[in-house]
Amino acid sequence: MSPVQAEFFGTALMLLLGDGVVANVVLSKTKGNSSGWIVITAGWGMAVAVAVYAVGTISGGHLNPAVTLGLLAAGEIATGTAVQYIIAQFLGAMLGAVLVFLSYYPHWRVTEDPRSKLAVFCNAPAIRHTPANFLCEVIGTAVLMLGALALPRPENLPEATGFSTGFGPLLIGLLVFAIGMSLGGPTGYAINPARDMGPRIVHALLPIPGKGGSDWSYSWIPVVGPVVGGVLGALLYLWLW
Repeated sequence: MSPVQAEFFGTALMLLLGDGVVANVVLSKTKGNSSGWIVITAGWGMAVAVAVYAVGTISGGHLNPAVTLGLLAAGEIATGTAVQYIIAQFLGAMLGAVLVFLSYYPHWRVTEDPRSKLAVFCNAPAIRHTPANFLCEVIGTAVLMLGALALPRPENLPEATGFSTGFGPLLIGLLVFAIGMSLGGPTGYAINPARDMGPRIVHALLPIPGKGGSDWSYSWIPVVGPVVGGVLGALLYLWLW
């Protein structure tokens, strides 16, 4: 498998598990209906960890255009590779969203609230306040980028012990869990342009019963905010170390 293919399949796996846990919590008549925010944040953290374990040794396990662009800003990846990774990530996110739709197929019809259906695919703010929503996504993604670069440092996870590959993805998953618990309340913590925009497009295209609109007026915030945050997080890392 090539690194670009790994980014595609890794992102699809991450979205299958991540959007899948949201579907389990918010759609009607599921086994996990109304089980709450902690289940969603824990599920997303484990989704990221599993996906990075699956493809991290092949592609680096970016799975996120904000991470790829942050590494590009830090000089850690070539421009051509970054473009290929980002395309693969968006396409993989779309595939993962389609698989969630199929996995929960009977539950869309029995779920009345169109906002719950949209929430499976993409983010919406708890309070719609454009500057604050944008800033929240910037801050959350900067924390993600800074942590993703700092955690595997030899001082934290010595290469000789194999911890950087054996333990590192789990720590990245715990980092995502922490971001969700601490900073996810205002916007739902997209912190990943592909994670939001790819499934949002799928929501618009799929024949979901009673789905409502895809909230395109908000859609730029989970894309631009994480891109800015990813670059800032990478630059902050370079400044600190």
